[in-house]
Amino acid sequence: MQTTRLPGGQLKFHALAEYLRRSIDAGTWVVGSKLPTERELAEATGYSINTVRRAVEELVAEGLLEVRQGAGMFVLLKPRSQNREASVGVLLPDLRLYFPKVLEGIKDTLEAADISLVLSTYQYDPGRESEALEQLIRSGVDGLLLVPSEARGRAAGERIASLRKLGKPVVLIERRFEELGSGDPTEFVCSHHTAGAFDAVQHLHALGHTRIALCLREHSRTGLPIRLGYEEAMGILGLDASVVVTATWDEWGPAKAAEVLDTFHQQGVTAALVFGDREAAILEAAALRRGMAVPGELAFVSYDDESAESAPIPLTAVAPSKYRMGRLAAELLLTRLREGNEAPVHQIFLKPRIVIRESCGAENGAGV
Repeated sequence: MQTTRLPGGQLKFHALAEYLRRSIDAGTWVVGSKLPTERELAEATGYSINTVRRAVEELVAEGLLEVRQGAGMFVLLKPRSQNREASVGVLLPDLRLYFPKVLEGIKDTLEAADISLVLSTYQYDPGRESEALEQLIRSGVDGLLLVPSEARGRAAGERIASLRKLGKPVVLIERRFEELGSGDPTEFVCSHHTAGAFDAVQHLHALGHTRIALCLREHSRTGLPIRLGYEEAMGILGLDASVVVTATWDEWGPAKAAEVLDTFHQQGVTAALVFGDREAAILEAAALRRGMAVPGELAFVSYDDESAESAPIPLTAVAPSKYRMGRLAAELLLTRLREGNEAPVHQIFLKPRIVIRESCGAENGAGV
């Protein structure tokens, strides 16, 4: 069969293999993830099935991909560049909201230090999490930046023991073992969500609000520290902290928003701290449909600042320092790799800032 060449004499399957390498390097497909089928790749790239198959065979031979009979093609590991002194494994729950900015900070720091990165995600599935972590270890990384699933009670001690058995330096991101208090031995960088919520309440009070509600997404690990910050601030201000609404991700919709607005009206609420941006936007839209003035009759501060700016009336938001968190976690791990046990254990909290927009009634564009 005649082989078709691209301009410059490059074989088509070599060009496709290089494209797939770059996509994996960029995080399009991470360690442990499944690639599209050969037919889907052919349709997406315009190459023939035979060209796709030869490109896949090349990457399998390099140890980058693994073909599992009846299951498909999976990313096995990212080869370490010969010019790299070390590599760092990064385990994230997913690459949707929140963590892409954290990953950007990690990448910038490691690239500046000429350290390669091996990325894996587990989609909040504990089974996939264990497999993804094992794959990172097998890939030969020198240290780990982890956002593991939650572990409380007895599971916390088991998790700490398992991290020690890895035999690699570990820095946790947005995770810690708070139940252990000062006994938590891990190194971490976390957002101080309690302080973020505290500042949001203080901000709304400074604007003249005394009836301030809290809305939370149920079953979220961030909800508890936000509630603690809300209650602490309301207590210091001598305000009633009883108007707290919780609902699951699926329950937050127009019907729930209407119910919440009815509660606000009955309780005389004039402002609300809402976790997260999606829920705040749903509530704001419901208020506008009722003809309510935002922020005149009801002011909002959302929590996360992922999509707050795109709300009909841009939302003032508590914004965790995601990019800076990624940079700092990577810097701590690099220090640990250089200095070993001579380096102190760092347990760092980053206080979120408040990004002022139109929904709270303060001067637009300011920051707290």
